[in-house]
Amino acid sequence: MTDTRNTEIFDTTETEMDAVSMLKADHEKVNALFEEYEKAESDEEKKELVAEICAELSVHAQLEEEIFYPAFKAAHEDKMLVPEATVEHATMMSLIEQIEGIEPDGEDYDAKVKVLSEYVKHHVKEEQSEMFTKAKTDSLDLDELGALMAERKIDLLAERD
Repeated sequence: MTDTRNTEIFDTTETEMDAVSMLKADHEKVNALFEEYEKAESDEEKKELVAEICAELSVHAQLEEEIFYPAFKAAHEDKMLVPEATVEHATMMSLIEQIEGIEPDGEDYDAKVKVLSEYVKHHVKEEQSEMFTKAKTDSLDLDELGALMAERKIDLLAERD
Protein backbone atom coordinates (compact mmCIF):
# COMPACT_ATOMS: atom_id res chain seq x y z
CA MET A 1 0.00 0.00 0.00
CA THR A 2 1.34 3.44 -0.89
CA ASP A 3 0.56 5.76 2.01
CA THR A 4 0.44 9.38 0.86
CA ARG A 5 -1.35 10.84 3.85
CA ASN A 6 0.40 12.59 6.70
CA THR A 7 0.95 9.83 9.22
CA GLU A 8 1.52 12.22 12.08
CA ILE A 9 -1.63 12.88 14.06
CA PHE A 10 -0.32 16.20 15.33
CA ASP A 11 1.05 18.76 12.91
CA THR A 12 3.25 21.29 14.69
CA THR A 13 1.83 24.12 12.59
CA GLU A 14 -1.38 23.74 14.59
CA THR A 15 0.32 25.50 17.50
CA GLU A 16 0.09 28.68 15.45
CA MET A 17 -3.54 28.31 14.38
CA ASP A 18 -6.54 30.03 15.85
CA ALA A 19 -9.14 27.72 17.37
CA VAL A 20 -11.54 27.74 14.42
CA SER A 21 -8.76 27.11 11.89
CA MET A 22 -7.44 24.26 14.01
CA LEU A 23 -10.85 22.63 14.31
CA LYS A 24 -11.48 23.03 10.57
CA ALA A 25 -8.10 21.43 9.83
CA ASP A 26 -9.14 18.48 12.01
CA HIS A 27 -12.42 18.23 10.09
CA GLU A 28 -10.59 18.18 6.76
CA LYS A 29 -8.14 15.55 7.94
CA VAL A 30 -10.88 13.23 9.18
CA ASN A 31 -12.86 13.69 5.98
CA ALA A 32 -9.78 12.69 3.96
CA LEU A 33 -9.32 9.62 6.16
CA PHE A 34 -12.94 8.57 5.58
CA GLU A 35 -12.40 8.97 1.82
CA GLU A 36 -9.32 6.75 2.06
CA TYR A 37 -11.34 4.17 3.97
CA GLU A 38 -13.89 4.01 1.15
CA LYS A 39 -11.06 3.15 -1.26
CA ALA A 40 -9.29 0.69 1.08
CA GLU A 41 -9.01 -2.81 -0.29
CA SER A 42 -7.59 -4.82 2.60
CA ASP A 43 -8.83 -5.42 6.12
CA GLU A 44 -5.43 -4.36 7.46
CA GLU A 45 -5.66 -1.01 5.65
CA LYS A 46 -9.21 -0.50 6.93
CA LYS A 47 -8.14 -1.31 10.48
CA GLU A 48 -5.26 1.21 10.32
CA LEU A 49 -7.50 3.93 8.91
CA VAL A 50 -10.22 3.30 11.50
CA ALA A 51 -7.64 3.51 14.30
CA GLU A 52 -6.49 6.88 12.98
CA ILE A 53 -10.06 8.13 12.44
CA CYS A 54 -11.08 7.12 15.96
CA ALA A 55 -8.00 8.75 17.51
CA GLU A 56 -8.54 11.97 15.57
CA LEU A 57 -12.23 12.16 16.43
CA SER A 58 -11.76 11.30 20.09
CA VAL A 59 -9.07 13.92 20.64
CA HIS A 60 -10.97 16.50 18.58
CA ALA A 61 -14.20 15.98 20.54
CA GLN A 62 -12.37 16.23 23.85
CA LEU A 63 -10.70 19.50 22.80
CA GLU A 64 -14.03 20.95 21.82
CA GLU A 65 -15.79 19.84 24.98
CA GLU A 66 -13.02 20.92 27.36
CA ILE A 67 -11.95 24.20 25.77
CA PHE A 68 -13.86 25.47 22.74
CA TYR A 69 -17.47 24.75 23.72
CA PRO A 70 -17.27 26.27 27.21
CA ALA A 71 -15.69 29.46 25.81
CA PHE A 72 -18.27 29.65 23.02
CA LYS A 73 -21.15 28.98 25.40
CA ALA A 74 -20.00 31.73 27.77
CA ALA A 75 -19.48 34.26 24.99
CA HIS A 76 -22.89 33.62 23.44
CA GLU A 77 -24.91 32.54 26.44
CA ASP A 78 -25.65 29.59 24.17
CA LYS A 79 -28.41 27.25 25.20
CA MET A 80 -28.76 25.22 22.00
CA LEU A 81 -25.69 24.86 19.77
CA VAL A 82 -23.30 23.54 22.43
CA PRO A 83 -25.78 21.13 24.05
CA GLU A 84 -26.72 19.77 20.61
CA ALA A 85 -23.06 19.38 19.62
CA THR A 86 -22.32 17.62 22.91
CA VAL A 87 -25.15 15.13 22.32
CA GLU A 88 -23.83 14.54 18.79
CA HIS A 89 -20.39 13.85 20.27
CA ALA A 90 -21.87 11.26 22.62
CA THR A 91 -23.48 9.43 19.71
CA MET A 92 -20.24 9.64 17.73
CA MET A 93 -18.29 8.20 20.67
CA SER A 94 -20.75 5.32 20.91
CA LEU A 95 -20.07 4.44 17.27
CA ILE A 96 -16.34 4.75 17.88
CA GLU A 97 -16.59 2.30 20.79
CA GLN A 98 -18.29 -0.18 18.45
CA ILE A 99 -15.48 -0.15 15.87
CA GLU A 100 -12.29 0.93 17.63
CA GLY A 101 -9.82 -1.85 18.24
CA ILE A 102 -11.80 -4.64 16.63
CA GLU A 103 -11.08 -6.55 13.46
CA PRO A 104 -12.95 -5.54 10.31
CA ASP A 105 -15.62 -8.20 9.98
CA GLY A 106 -17.42 -7.40 6.79
CA GLU A 107 -20.64 -5.59 6.13
CA ASP A 108 -21.51 -4.56 9.69
CA TYR A 109 -18.07 -3.04 10.26
CA ASP A 110 -18.19 -1.15 6.96
CA ALA A 111 -21.75 -0.01 7.71
CA LYS A 112 -20.74 1.37 11.11
CA VAL A 113 -17.82 3.25 9.59
CA LYS A 114 -20.13 4.62 6.89
CA VAL A 115 -22.70 5.77 9.47
CA LEU A 116 -19.91 7.36 11.52
CA SER A 117 -18.68 9.17 8.41
CA GLU A 118 -22.14 10.48 7.57
CA TYR A 119 -22.75 11.49 11.16
CA VAL A 120 -19.45 13.36 11.37
CA LYS A 121 -20.16 15.15 8.06
CA HIS A 122 -23.53 16.31 9.41
CA HIS A 123 -21.95 17.49 12.67
CA VAL A 124 -19.15 19.32 10.82
CA LYS A 125 -21.60 21.06 8.50
CA GLU A 126 -23.65 22.39 11.41
CA GLU A 127 -20.61 23.34 13.43
CA GLN A 128 -18.91 25.21 10.61
CA SER A 129 -22.01 26.98 9.31
CA GLU A 130 -23.40 28.00 12.70
CA MET A 131 -20.99 27.80 15.60
CA PHE A 132 -17.75 28.75 13.85
CA THR A 133 -19.43 31.62 12.02
CA LYS A 134 -20.66 33.04 15.32
CA ALA A 135 -17.31 32.41 17.04
CA LYS A 136 -15.52 34.58 14.47
CA THR A 137 -17.83 37.53 15.11
CA ASP A 138 -17.62 37.77 18.88
CA SER A 139 -15.21 38.64 21.64
CA LEU A 140 -13.60 35.20 21.83
CA ASP A 141 -9.81 35.27 21.59
CA LEU A 142 -9.53 32.53 18.98
CA ASP A 143 -5.73 32.73 18.95
CA GLU A 144 -5.55 32.13 22.70
CA LEU A 145 -8.09 29.30 22.46
CA GLY A 146 -6.09 27.79 19.60
CA ALA A 147 -2.90 27.86 21.67
CA LEU A 148 -4.67 26.22 24.63
CA MET A 149 -6.15 23.58 22.37
CA ALA A 150 -2.81 22.85 20.69
CA GLU A 151 -1.15 22.39 24.06
CA ARG A 152 -3.95 20.12 25.28
CA LYS A 153 -3.85 18.14 22.03
CA ILE A 154 -0.20 17.30 22.66
CA ASP A 155 -1.12 15.99 26.12
CA LEU A 156 -4.08 13.96 24.85
CA LEU A 157 -2.05 12.36 22.08
CA ALA A 158 0.71 11.49 24.54
CA GLU A 159 -1.89 9.79 26.76
CA ARG A 160 -3.06 7.67 23.79
CA ASP A 161 0.44 6.33 23.11
